[in-house]
Amino acid sequence: MSDRGQREKQDRAQRDAARLAHARLKIWLAPSFPVGSFAYSHGLEKAVERGWIKNRATLEAWLHDLIAHGALSNDLIILAVIWRAAHEQRWTDVASTAALAAALQPSAERYLEATQQGASFIDQINAAWPHAKPLWAEIAPDTVPTHAAAVGFATARHNIGLADTLDAYANAFIGTLTSAAIRLSIIGQTDAQRIAAACLPALLAKAAAAETATLDDLGSATWASDLASLQHETQQTRLFRS
Repeated sequence: MSDRGQREKQDRAQRDAARLAHARLKIWLAPSFPVGSFAYSHGLEKAVERGWIKNRATLEAWLHDLIAHGALSNDLIILAVIWRAAHEQRWTDVASTAALAAALQPSAERYLEATQQGASFIDQINAAWPHAKPLWAEIAPDTVPTHAAAVGFATARHNIGLADTLDAYANAFIGTLTSAAIRLSIIGQTDAQRIAAACLPALLAKAAAAETATLDDLGSATWASDLASLQHETQQTRLFRS
């Protein structure tokens, strides 16, 4: 084969690998992927009951705070740190970071939200999208991964790029919460798309920053969101588990 033919073959292989990676991300982070994301509101339901969120404007402001200073910011950092550790086969670092991610959850319901989705994600990957060993249970048998930790681990093991994974995870997070807001009758579907469009620049910027972040960059300051998740535990009438 000529040099040109060899280069064309390599280019096709790279394009095919990139298309496969994007296809996997779309499936794994879609609302239909069976991790149970539809059952959680991240404290949003309590914030609505308290009147802190009552329309598109207040919801959009709430989400921007979560992106800049809240759980999503930390999730992206955890995802990136675990992705890099798994990519380099630093399994002890994967396990210790996953344990830290679980410990960072500010309430029992948020712990359930993060770890139930993480465990379900790993189960689905093992069942339908297997990768080379070691499996999660062999690396961190005593730690249930958060969703961010599980996504970081699985995408690294499948050679899916970190930047694309961070972008997809960030957008899926916002999509889950706008879907919850629709079911809480705060916004309609069109406003959900308006919010998605308004949040996209901040999401991409935060995802880009997380790509090179370390555990030293972790931190949050969204007290109202954390309080909502705590108070939701005793809310009498509710649609969501968090």
